Amino acid sequence: MRHNIQNILLAALMAGVSVTGTATQTYAQSAPKAQAGEGRAYEIVGSEVWDVPDPVSGRGYQVFVALPPSYATQPNRRYPVLYVTDADYAFPVIRQIGRRLNVEGPQIKEFILVGLSYAKGEDGKVSRQRDYTPTPRGPSTASAGAVHGEGKAYQRYLADQVKPFIATRYRTDPAGSFFLGHSYGSLLGAQILLTQPDLFNGYVLGSPSLWYDKRHALKLEEMYAKNNKDLSAKVYLYVGAYEALRKGDRRYNQSVDMVADNKAFEAALKSRHYPNLQLKSVVLEDEDHLTVAPRGFTQGLKYLLSVR
Repeated sequence: MRHNIQNILLAALMAGVSVTGTATQTYAQSAPKAQAGEGRAYEIVGSEVWDVPDPVSGRGYQVFVALPPSYATQPNRRYPVLYVTDADYAFPVIRQIGRRLNVEGPQIKEFILVGLSYAKGEDGKVSRQRDYTPTPRGPSTASAGAVHGEGKAYQRYLADQVKPFIATRYRTDPAGSFFLGHSYGSLLGAQILLTQPDLFNGYVLGSPSLWYDKRHALKLEEMYAKNNKDLSAKVYLYVGAYEALRKGDRRYNQSVDMVADNKAFEAALKSRHYPNLQLKSVVLEDEDHLTVAPRGFTQGLKYLLSVR
């Protein structure tokens, strides 16, 4: 059942509109307002796409970038950056959420949005199950030959290639570097939080697949606690109420209890009494693994980037 949910989620993630751009764009605001027309692909106006390959694995990746409305007119200003996994889906959704939140006055800080693509030429399922998972011990229902467990290598790619690329090309605020992921994407985020927490200042971890490899992420939490007295990060956890285990009721998960796992993760982190950990965890009613993301994205943005 869990593998099926991952496959269904991937289909939803891959259903987003296409993102295109050119290396000649300097600012997002310089793009034309109108679409090309004549049956051409829909573009996200004002977006930029850059190739940022991984020299270690040899794989090609891209980053999708959307700059805030004031970027071109305030040349001395620096901006926080939000990095999002599963960019085919999350990048266009979060771009619009971020802008709509400020339509009637600022609720959140303006930010540079960076979408992390799947490997070029690969099916998204192949890319994410390899790059977002912490160990090679994938679910028993995984297809033969499926590769899992290269999350550490992908984490190094983010640290060594993606973040320096963005920092050198854009006016970023070093104190405002944030990560957002959902499902396997937030499993990767949990790994980063518990092994290299200072890679980002804040994390939105949505419906994290903590069930993966016998709750491996909770073991990482125990290991971190044994060796550290503080965890300096701002963390927003969300999960849908229908992600609880309730066999026989098809609205709910049928094999794993992601609500219970999320609560266990929350309880473990709170029990450490880390002086500089800011943690909020919510169960969003009437939502399942596929529907909860936009709502969680919205609340996560308001938590990390509030103008208060």
